[in-house]
Amino acid sequence: MKFAGSVVPVIDLTKARTGSEAEKQQVADEVGAAARSIGFLVVSGHGVPQPVIDAATEASRRLFDLPAADKAKYRSPDPAIYRGYFGIETGNLASTIGEDGAKPDHREYYNVGRFDLDPADPYFTTPTARRIFQENIWPDAHVPAFKPAIIDYYREMAGLAELLMELCARALHLPADWFADKIDKHITNLVVSNYPDQPEELEVGQLRAGAHTDYGGLTILKTEDKPGGLEVLTADGCWEPVPIVPGAFIINLGDLMAQWTNDEWVSTMHRVVNPPRAQGVGSRRQSLVFFHQPNYDAVIECIPTCAVGQAPKYAPTTSIEHLDMKMNQMNDTPKFKETQAA
Repeated sequence: MKFAGSVVPVIDLTKARTGSEAEKQQVADEVGAAARSIGFLVVSGHGVPQPVIDAATEASRRLFDLPAADKAKYRSPDPAIYRGYFGIETGNLASTIGEDGAKPDHREYYNVGRFDLDPADPYFTTPTARRIFQENIWPDAHVPAFKPAIIDYYREMAGLAELLMELCARALHLPADWFADKIDKHITNLVVSNYPDQPEELEVGQLRAGAHTDYGGLTILKTEDKPGGLEVLTADGCWEPVPIVPGAFIINLGDLMAQWTNDEWVSTMHRVVNPPRAQGVGSRRQSLVFFHQPNYDAVIECIPTCAVGQAPKYAPTTSIEHLDMKMNQMNDTPKFKETQAA
């Protein structure tokens, strides 16, 4: 179904979780149709307990309510380690698509990576793994509820991502477990973003989050219905708002899924816009964003059922090679370097 006035469909996952094989395939076909047309969907009936969502939301709000000096204590000591607190305007998502002169994003954010690593598994002890799977930075001294709430939320998102990837496999006419060995040791980051009130107008061309595509397989977003929200770029070049459905998550495909499918599925440009000037105060908006990223050594190349009779558009790459390229583009900005050196 479509939410009134929206190009983004709302899909109920209840039958994908509890239904027959035929019912699961029906939901998968709906997911596939959204993936081909707009690359975004909203999912209800996902099974994530509301108390888990509420706890993560409340703990995150308390974190961002801290004085700036306290939040700064949870910055990473090494700019190469993508963990902990990042201050206002240190990110620049538009730079990842090569936009010259892109303005920094008017948001602050906190990054958490995987925490459930098995030290006996050689996969987590390679040089690449030691670089990726860094220790998290937890604000225990100021918000002790943050760590347990975010861990619970991360685990729920990982389970939902597995279900969504199974539906993707079914939609692509692959075995239901085709992606399983490519995501069982995923390298997902959970990014909690805070878009503050805007009592004053920003610089010309500056947004809460500049236009970009996401990097990985898919993204699971929980956000708030506040002035100044998420917009998606349609095929005819129009920016359209993504609906905020109570109790539902927004899902979008990332660049790796587009490459896997030889662009049969789309990774769509999106942005977070500023509130109308008259609504700048009271527009504070918070998002929990689960950037599901396949295993670092997962090979991303054209899926066998895609582009039949056509040549692959992309050379094979790996999950980590692509992620490194995108992160280097975002981090190679004057504002990021200035803040990290402070």
